[in-house]
Amino acid sequence: MFKFLTLQPEAFGLDISDLSLKIVKLEKKGKFLSLASFGEAKIKPGIVEQGEIKDEAALVKIIKDGLNKVKGKKIKTKRIICSLPEEKAFLQVIQMPKMEEEELKTAVPFESENYIPLPIERVYLDFKIVRPVKDHLDHFDVLIAAFPKKIANPYLSCFKKAGLIPQALEIESQAITRALIKNELSPFPVLIIDFGRARTNFIVFSGYSLRFTTTIPISSQGLTEAISQTLKEDLSQAEKLKLKYGLEMDAKKDTKKKKVFEAMVPALTDLVEQIEKYIDYYQTHRKHEHLLPDGRKIKKVLLCGQGANLKGLDDFLSLPLKIPIELANPWINILPEPLKEVPELPFQESLGYTTALGLALRGIQKK
Repeated sequence: MFKFLTLQPEAFGLDISDLSLKIVKLEKKGKFLSLASFGEAKIKPGIVEQGEIKDEAALVKIIKDGLNKVKGKKIKTKRIICSLPEEKAFLQVIQMPKMEEEELKTAVPFESENYIPLPIERVYLDFKIVRPVKDHLDHFDVLIAAFPKKIANPYLSCFKKAGLIPQALEIESQAITRALIKNELSPFPVLIIDFGRARTNFIVFSGYSLRFTTTIPISSQGLTEAISQTLKEDLSQAEKLKLKYGLEMDAKKDTKKKKVFEAMVPALTDLVEQIEKYIDYYQTHRKHEHLLPDGRKIKKVLLCGQGANLKGLDDFLSLPLKIPIELANPWINILPEPLKEVPELPFQESLGYTTALGLALRGIQKK
């Protein structure tokens, strides 16, 4: 049933990646929000590959099982806000002449054909007007988001088979920035590094909008595999060693620590080089950012994703990048400050739930 005076029922967040599924449901608690339900289920390799669903039946079963095993309150709504994989998406800020909203709905698809590398009839397209931080503009800045129908449709099929009703589908970076950027406003560009099990996303947010996203194949699971190969350990033991030793700077004093450290260095050195490359690209190609004069360079890096918990990762990255790096707070728009966790979901674990928390925020905000 619909809640009293609520036009649209609340929805929960459902985040699907290549190797895991995460569920989050929020609820109102006074002026703030609280965690009502959450859960995680592993996805075996091959069911989802690089964001593409390869085995719908297997994924439907995982979704159903995951919903039955959530911690906290039983989820009664069938409505979901679900993520779409970043590496298959296309986002860009474009400029449009000022016009009425109905005219814009017709004009944006035509203009988008100049930017999207697929025929417009083969993508789902959405857009929003980006508010300027300063100046009265004679044009609209518009964030366009496009996603191939052939990738999105299997997700819709799975949700239908699982008995769920998609209230909205959105690209991962949209959910991540909703979770991590306070009030969804930053007076200067912020780089978010979502270091996940299967891949790493780079996201730049400034003003009131996403500005740039890209995905690279370096991942937390890749580090585990490197340790496994170097130390001749199985993946389970390699994961334990990674979490135990991390990138502690005194690693050379202990033989096993040193081997774990050295196993991860090539991939992490590559990660640093990729970050430097994309920061340089962004800062030399930035467009349509109506910010304050001193607010044009990336001034902060936020780490999220389960891989962000690797000991010493922030120090390892900050030395060459020379930019302040900190663990993101996925509760910043949910809990009253300075709280950064709830008893049921500790802070470190919640970093892996960043996307799901952002999706759940949209589900309760109904926007």
